[in-house]
Amino acid sequence: MKKLGLVGYPLGHSFSKKFYLDKFENEQITGVNYDLYPTEELENFQAIYSDDSDFYGFNVTIPHKRNVMAFLHELSPEAEEIKAVNCVRIERRDGKAFLKGFNTDAFGFEQSLKPLLTPEHKKALVFGNGGAAQAVYYSLKKLNIPYKIVSRSRANGDLTYSDLTADIVNEHKLLINCSPVGTFPNVDECPDIPYEAITAHHLLYDLIYNPEETLFLRKGKESGATIKNGYEMLVLQAERNWEIWNEVR
Repeated sequence: MKKLGLVGYPLGHSFSKKFYLDKFENEQITGVNYDLYPTEELENFQAIYSDDSDFYGFNVTIPHKRNVMAFLHELSPEAEEIKAVNCVRIERRDGKAFLKGFNTDAFGFEQSLKPLLTPEHKKALVFGNGGAAQAVYYSLKKLNIPYKIVSRSRANGDLTYSDLTADIVNEHKLLINCSPVGTFPNVDECPDIPYEAITAHHLLYDLIYNPEETLFLRKGKESGATIKNGYEMLVLQAERNWEIWNEVR
């Protein structure tokens, strides 16, 4: 039985495990399993795969998307630039595990965003600067969309939330929430921005998918803006992971 899995800590509800097990069942894929490997200290995760030749790939989630890179032998170009990894492929070379890291978050975000873009979406505001945000910055650069980072500390971003004015929000027609603000169960929270400046010309994208419609998105919808949550991004990156693990090489 070939093995795949998710490494991170803590691991509660997992989109990945349900997605892959449903995929295996629906597509009648046999001979492979996907499981959770809660790993608080990354030094311990090597024991999962080092002596198990059936283990051929895994996903990485918080808090290890960056520090896992120290354990990898090679990075894909996008993972190297983003400085974060969410997908690792294990190859066997001379009987030893060879690990290559990828970032498929960027692929999922870009592919889910592109169909919604119009010529009006010339500039973006990105709320948050964590690991997920790095993939968004990378994708926006690829799409030639200039952006400003908004965070709680001026040292960590171009702007703080207190710097935001209605004029700034009006100037930036693409608003992307990469912060955890508004995630279940804190569904009554949202990034602190001038929502009165949002118009029907804006596009609001929230990486959060639980709840399906965050307060951030709901406020945008009330102003006529186009809205999108992060569920399709997750599905697209998950399918890209599957392709990477199963590439002929």
